[in-house]
Amino acid sequence: MEAKGCVPDVISYSTLIDGYCRVGVLAKSLELFEKMTVKGLKPNAFTYNSIIIVLCENGKLKEAEKVFRQMLSCGVVPDNVVYTTLINGYCKLGHFHIANKLVDEMKCRGLAFDAVTYTTLIDGLCRNRNMVEAHKLFQEMVDKGLCPDTVTYTVLIDGYCKNDQIKKAFALHNQMIQAGLAPNIVTYTALTDGLCKRGEVETANELLHEICGKGLKLNICTYNSLINGLCKVGNFNDATKIMREMEMAGPDPDVFTYTTIMDAYCKAGEMDSAHNVLREMLGKGLQPSVVTFNVLMNGFCTSGMVEDGQRLLNWMVEKGIMPNATTFNSLIKQYCIRNNMKAATETYRGMCSQGVVPDCNTYNILVKGHSKARNILEASYLHKEMVGKGFSLRVSSYNALIKGLIKKKRFTEARQLFDEMRNEGSIADREIYDIFIDINYNECNMEATLELCDEVIERYLVDEGEHSGVK
Repeated sequence: MEAKGCVPDVISYSTLIDGYCRVGVLAKSLELFEKMTVKGLKPNAFTYNSIIIVLCENGKLKEAEKVFRQMLSCGVVPDNVVYTTLINGYCKLGHFHIANKLVDEMKCRGLAFDAVTYTTLIDGLCRNRNMVEAHKLFQEMVDKGLCPDTVTYTVLIDGYCKNDQIKKAFALHNQMIQAGLAPNIVTYTALTDGLCKRGEVETANELLHEICGKGLKLNICTYNSLINGLCKVGNFNDATKIMREMEMAGPDPDVFTYTTIMDAYCKAGEMDSAHNVLREMLGKGLQPSVVTFNVLMNGFCTSGMVEDGQRLLNWMVEKGIMPNATTFNSLIKQYCIRNNMKAATETYRGMCSQGVVPDCNTYNILVKGHSKARNILEASYLHKEMVGKGFSLRVSSYNALIKGLIKKKRFTEARQLFDEMRNEGSIADREIYDIFIDINYNECNMEATLELCDEVIERYLVDEGEHSGVK
């Protein structure tokens, strides 16, 4: 076109950009977008929409909003499709406050919510576990004469299932059928998953037979939900049987399938069986994820096979498989349980030297371990470091550190931690309360003594009486 002296205009560029966006070629889309602006051509709403949508689909929300703000500054008015796309992107990332701001912007611009917008917002509320507001929005949608489709119903059903409201999920499923809509495999997968998480595996299995009777083909998520449910109730034989059915009927088991069964064997202490599942997985050419190795590591450690856990860690490093904090935490925790703080510290240092960032769990394990081993200097240093990183002590770590400080007669620091713990609403051990009641009494601080006595009565004697039926 250009070779024949015909100059491409905004529509020419926008059409080509949209084409590249539709087939997911982001780099070429952005290159053409930049090229047209350099040539002085002003992108229109269609151009901006295409770019924003493809950026959101690729998880590049910051870049998408930057283009969106550029669109506004150029006087191009966005429609509800652009807003809905951005809202959907932010909801999926869990940035609900940004999504809410965009909703407010839509309302200020007088843009009407269509069925897709409502479905997106309902999905966001479900992800945020706000089922009351999600249901209100669903009802508002119906009241405005907009008909929810299969996707809308499925989103809300999945939300109810994930929030353990299975009766509401099935009620909505029945309402969906009455409205003349056919639930799809995603709908049934959500219901199956919800039933399995409640331990109602037999009901879930019956539902799957019903699905097959309707001619729907089970997908990998449906099978994995059922396998996960069977593993949780300790029914390994049926879980393995379902996996064999998958192999015959399709789809093939994936990494998640094998990892789920491995995890069940590890938690049952059947490490040989877990190993066999791993070998089978490798034999099928599937590459284990770091979660798979973490499952195996946790299995070794909880079974007291620390040496095997250490060998697994060394093997992972040799093979270039990057462990994460969870991998190291299992090993560190087991060393702390064995009171081998030297090995725990070496593992922690090895973790840091490999660029793996300690998480809240790492610090809590080490603080508790060093406190019980009376390494109070090390425990206090790690506590200070974790607070500086925005992490907090758990109740058991608080108790261990306070007891360690008291044993070292560092009462001022112990008292500060005890007060901090109480202010956060955490409940200290009865033994710690008794110690500080004695300290305050000996200091003739009767007000503090009586206050602590009241807390002990409320938190221990009253609670224990209620649980035992004593009034």
